[in-house]
Amino acid sequence: MKCFKLLACMLLIGSMAYAQQSDPVVMKINGVPVTRSEFEYSYNKNNSEDVIDKKSVDEYVELFINYKLKVAAAYDAKMDTLKSFKKEFKMYRDQQIRPSFVEEQAIEAEAKEVYNKTLERIGDRGLIKPAHILLHVKQDEDNAKLEAARIKADSLYQVLQKGANFAELAKKYSQDPGTAKNGGELPWIQPGQTFQEFEDAAYALKVGEMSKPVKSPVGYHIILMKDRKQLEPYDSLRENILRFLEARGVREVVVDKKLDELVKASEGKLTKEEILAQREKELEAKDLNLKYLIQEYHDGLLLYEISNRTVWDKAAKDEQGLASFFKKNKKKYAWEEPRFKGMVFHVKQAEDVQAVKDCVKGLAFDKWADKLRTTFNSDSVLRIRVEKGIFKKGDNAFVDRMVFNVDTIGRPIKNYPITDVYGKTLKKPENFEDVRGLVTADYQDMLEKQWVEALRKKYTFEVYREELEKVNR
Repeated sequence: MKCFKLLACMLLIGSMAYAQQSDPVVMKINGVPVTRSEFEYSYNKNNSEDVIDKKSVDEYVELFINYKLKVAAAYDAKMDTLKSFKKEFKMYRDQQIRPSFVEEQAIEAEAKEVYNKTLERIGDRGLIKPAHILLHVKQDEDNAKLEAARIKADSLYQVLQKGANFAELAKKYSQDPGTAKNGGELPWIQPGQTFQEFEDAAYALKVGEMSKPVKSPVGYHIILMKDRKQLEPYDSLRENILRFLEARGVREVVVDKKLDELVKASEGKLTKEEILAQREKELEAKDLNLKYLIQEYHDGLLLYEISNRTVWDKAAKDEQGLASFFKKNKKKYAWEEPRFKGMVFHVKQAEDVQAVKDCVKGLAFDKWADKLRTTFNSDSVLRIRVEKGIFKKGDNAFVDRMVFNVDTIGRPIKNYPITDVYGKTLKKPENFEDVRGLVTADYQDMLEKQWVEALRKKYTFEVYREELEKVNR
């Protein structure tokens, strides 16, 4: 026994040593080792053939370190404990793991069960393919209208008895729009699929026979039996049944059944979540790509949350910071040509031209839209059409002609024959709002750089260059 344990221990140590040699650590970030396989996965994925801005390994190392430092910051901020994060990650993890519980024989069993239940329900009665002429009557219709519909149905029946073409009369008189255009023809029907009154009358018919008018909850029917048959063998319907089940999420049903069986088999020692977590470990041990794919999504969610809080959303909402950044970098946002800051508006009546201008005169530019809407376009009546913004030559034909004196003609707006402009021409931006998109993007870049610099000072990281040289070799 001792020898056996010693041998097992030696084998374990040997396998661990081999694993370390075959997948060495290429760097440590905040004390967490990064193996060569993990780095290769990330590098190769982000430098595939369709990537335009490919990076060398050395270039990518710096980006990878920054990425991992941000994830470390997210962990420190306990963003992995957020309910929203847990829910989102679990959904993705389950998408990757749950299919492994699907056994094709279980899918086959579900298909056979559907077939057998259908066969049981149909029995000896089989399937029927009727056509009908429907004279629609509401359930709560008064007696006079009911009687009128009955008389009309009887009249049509008498005409059909004398040899009239059923399909032609169905197209002309049937009030079932789904079948009338096809001469009243219905799809194959099985027991339990339609009104009992209709079903009883239809199943009583032989092929080629026609019923007298039959009343159902929707009106009067004249039924012609087109065809009858028994349910085809399972093998003939198998592919259709499988498609039907796939469309209704049969695989999720099978997985849930399997998980319930495993929970039961554990005698309550395991939950569904624990079984899924266990399966995740098993699959990741066999497939490193899957392991890193799941890890990538996990860390990506954390990265998005921490970046949004620290950079993106912070920059977008920091009005004072944006204004200050713009003031320091005004030259960067200078325009090569003047811009028109204002609006092009279209009105129905000449007196509204001056009224529009007076409405926004002296008002802050960002308040124009709301003021115009509440003044002129209230109560769902559109008195004016407006295009507001900062226009350069070529942006708007009306601005080109009326502001920049370009020889061009704008497309007229239907029902709004009068067009005018209001605003001012600027040689350069007045404030950051005039170039908000550009300023925000640059401000975000600055915050990003400052953040990365702080992270590199806060957390430790070390790179093993000798091992990195072996990447993809």
